[in-house]
Amino acid sequence: MSRIAYVNGRFAPHRDAAVHIEDRGYQFADAVYEVIAIQNGRFVDEEPHLDRLDRSLGELRLAPPVARPALKHILRETVRRNRVRDGIVYMQVSRGVARRDHAFPAHRNSSLVVTARTTKPKSAAKSGGVTVVTTEDIRWKRCDIKTVGLLPNVLAKQMAAEAGAYEAWLIGADGAITECTSANAWIVTRGRDVVTQSPTHAILNGITRRTVRAIAEEAGYRVVERSFTLDEALAAAEAFLTSTTSHVMPVVRIDGRPVGDGRPGPLTGALQEKYEAHAGMAPGDGA
Repeated sequence: MSRIAYVNGRFAPHRDAAVHIEDRGYQFADAVYEVIAIQNGRFVDEEPHLDRLDRSLGELRLAPPVARPALKHILRETVRRNRVRDGIVYMQVSRGVARRDHAFPAHRNSSLVVTARTTKPKSAAKSGGVTVVTTEDIRWKRCDIKTVGLLPNVLAKQMAAEAGAYEAWLIGADGAITECTSANAWIVTRGRDVVTQSPTHAILNGITRRTVRAIAEEAGYRVVERSFTLDEALAAAEAFLTSTTSHVMPVVRIDGRPVGDGRPGPLTGALQEKYEAHAGMAPGDGA
């Protein structure tokens, strides 16, 4: 079946969908995006994702392309036309088309692109955990805004791929691990504290991150938002990462060195199970 995309009021075959060459998202990365997981036909954490989209738009002074009810209709119609039951829906909003100039124009219509595709949860193929490598965090200082300006993330992810690793953990100028290229980083201390970076401008406050925090606290675990170093991560009992597409992913090796006993830890496993229940996954779908 041919995939279908939505671009500025029209549905078109994916291969024919396009934006203008002077769209500011293409020329300046003057755009934001969101990705929502679809599980058994259900949008997972839809409202928090749309709330974050609104925040990103506001931080960049981008006008919403349509009202939220209309956007939700477009998302569902894109999912329906692509027959996605388990997968993702991607939306991107740019400042639109204008003569190339760094200063952005006033009173321009924002551009909206939506796509959807079927995927399998990455955790289904990574139940034994994953390895990560570390590298310097060279991104800009507003990582809390979900922009499409992801070149530093791309370079770090490529470095990880070439090293045979699943992800790269980024280390800031203060020596603390900020997050991954496309996920949030967590450790479980020997004292059983569940630790992740504070939601400052240095990280993207992931929707899955927020959900997992709430799940962990409801389960009685002590969640601590603070900085942690590579040495602390290597000395931790467990480590994991979270994202819309990776869910709760155990990290078993960092820079070639084992975390704990080099296997997914029990606390991570419990959070993984609880998150998959929250997402509406059938038993065994993510393991």
